[in-house]
Amino acid sequence: MHSRGGAPNDSSGALAPKTIMTEFTIPVPHRSKVAAAWLACLFGVFGAHWWYMGRRWAWAVTAFSVAMIVLAQLYPVWWDSPPFLLLLIPATAGYIDTLIYALTPDEKFDARYNRGSRQETKTGWDAVIVAIFTTLFGSTVLMAGIAVTVMHVYTAMG
Repeated sequence: MHSRGGAPNDSSGALAPKTIMTEFTIPVPHRSKVAAAWLACLFGVFGAHWWYMGRRWAWAVTAFSVAMIVLAQLYPVWWDSPPFLLLLIPATAGYIDTLIYALTPDEKFDARYNRGSRQETKTGWDAVIVAIFTTLFGSTVLMAGIAVTVMHVYTAMG
């Protein structure tokens, strides 16, 4: 006896599958450790590395940063406003993520971020250069940000 779809029924009355599903794989993008580190260093304040790494809440970091920049424009001195100074939080997170990406061993990076990729990450001095640059650039930006924050709080207290 045949069912409506044309596939014969088995003895239990259940429909037998018409076709056999074959296994297929969707290509997994290979994420570069060095590219992620540079994105985190230069554009981490906007969460660019989160978008690149496919993290869920990337939009929240971007929305927060854009909102703080828009709010900073409402102050007479934009760089000495609380919204602009709050950008130190995602910037610091970006610098920390840069160092994590750059200094993570290649095998551990691949196991976490490139599962299913058919390529292996092989980095050399490029990851070390990113880490050195981030240490110098990030510490300068953070020290300047802390100094401006202290000055802002000091003048606000009178």
